[in-house]
Amino acid sequence: MRILVTGGAGFIGSAVCRHLVGRGDAVLNFDKLTYAANLASLTSIDGAPNYRFLRGDVADPAAVRAALATFRPEALMHLAAETHVDRSIDSGAPFLETNVTGVFVLLEALREYLAGAGADIARRFRLLHVSTDEVFGALGAGGRFDERSPYRPSSPYSASKAAGDHLVRAWGGTYGLPVLVANCSNNYGPYQFPEKLIPLTTLAALEGRPIPVYGKGENVRDWLYVEDHARALAAILDRGALGETYLIGGDSERTNLAVVETICDLVDRLSPEQGGRARRALIGFVADRPGHDLRYAVDASKIERELGWRPDVSFEAGLERTVRWYLANEAWWRPLKDRYAGERLGAAP
Repeated sequence: MRILVTGGAGFIGSAVCRHLVGRGDAVLNFDKLTYAANLASLTSIDGAPNYRFLRGDVADPAAVRAALATFRPEALMHLAAETHVDRSIDSGAPFLETNVTGVFVLLEALREYLAGAGADIARRFRLLHVSTDEVFGALGAGGRFDERSPYRPSSPYSASKAAGDHLVRAWGGTYGLPVLVANCSNNYGPYQFPEKLIPLTTLAALEGRPIPVYGKGENVRDWLYVEDHARALAAILDRGALGETYLIGGDSERTNLAVVETICDLVDRLSPEQGGRARRALIGFVADRPGHDLRYAVDASKIERELGWRPDVSFEAGLERTVRWYLANEAWWRPLKDRYAGERLGAAP
């Protein structure tokens, strides 16, 4: 297929582009190149004949229309988004611009494109909108989110993603756009911008800097290896039923503190500090994030039952693979320290 991927220079988007190009699809990566985007994450496919990059903003109607008109995609995977909760607490405006206005602009441009694309493309076209489990809010000690869970977003980020989800479904219902929605749990893996928990902790442990843990570290997340997520999204695009939602999870719940401690132990083993001091000594507890959801967990039985997808990479194997990657790829992450040096974000009351 000819697939337009928005946000393909981001963490999840780059994994999706690598996967699609590797299996033979023609991919146009449409990305604004904001602070967290990195074309260095795509060097393995940069010279591939079935891959192209186009810089553009999903909130710019002319740029989106031009990308659709010139590439003439048969499918669109929408991953462009502002994603960091802490940044959304400090400033919600970029999240509303990209995650809400950008979705609206994309949907309207797609309506126009499909009206003139011809019967063959219009009949086969699919839009997959990629979202998050954070739109459902917090869970207590038991239960899991599934496709019927009500929306209760707690942060400016999750509220903006929830709005985008609703827009996509409304345009599907009102205008007949061929839409699919995917909501995933927390992703991790190589090429993730270092403001996120796992790379932030890995690099702080490697460099001997303090490792901040919010509150008491009791918040629980379900962790999904990014390459497993890319496979799941491809399966939904290929075989998902139009109009349906699919939740994607790694079945790997861990407290934040347990994740941080495991990373410290891995760095100790893979890159021992002279003098033998354990990296766990770097852990310190800081004021919690405002509105910090206690627990997320995902029931991914629908995508396993209907599409045959399940995660291949266990959390233990994926985390060691990730830590090893950061230790071996300073040339990738070192330039990013100019954009984010580990300072506290999202502490606004």
